[in-house]
Amino acid sequence: MKGKAFIISGPSGVGKSTILHELFKRREKLYFSISATTRPPRAGEVDGVDYHFIQVERFRRMIGEDAFLEYAEFVGNFYGTPKRYVEDAMERGEDVILDIELQGAIQVHQKMPEAVRIFVLPPSISELERRLRTRGTETDDKIAGRLIRARTEFESAGSYDYIVINDDVEKAVRELDAILTAEHCRAGERSDALSLT
Repeated sequence: MKGKAFIISGPSGVGKSTILHELFKRREKLYFSISATTRPPRAGEVDGVDYHFIQVERFRRMIGEDAFLEYAEFVGNFYGTPKRYVEDAMERGEDVILDIELQGAIQVHQKMPEAVRIFVLPPSISELERRLRTRGTETDDKIAGRLIRARTEFESAGSYDYIVINDDVEKAVRELDAILTAEHCRAGERSDALSLT
């Protein structure tokens, strides 16, 4: 059976990486979509693991060839989701997880309307602020900026197919796992109905 694409979005600090890390421990046939970028690798980053590091000329050529599900330019560098890796994984029967912000999610959904969109929310804005501060990696100004952006992102959550509130990691992972299972059951029902017509 062909795999499905699942778009996971949510504000910075909501815990998407933690949830997905646990999900990958539980499920087989899961593929994490790795973005391509034109920025140089940072210390310790590995090509094909952290990002697909490619030259600007090649990235521009791929844009012209419609080789990305989504892409954007950020601080002078390009970032994008190569279509080929996603499609190849789905053909192998693997579900693809795309951890993408809002604008990228909109682009992916336009090209792959069958992709299932899941938005991860914190239990409250104050809890999100606590998590951001606990990380200890950003200034007060950056945290304030992330919280302003998060409030805007919350307004888009209603356009997604599912909302998962990460107030407890174990519970959030179970919910995400159940969504993937339910979507496959639904796809099975549709294919059974088509075979009967």
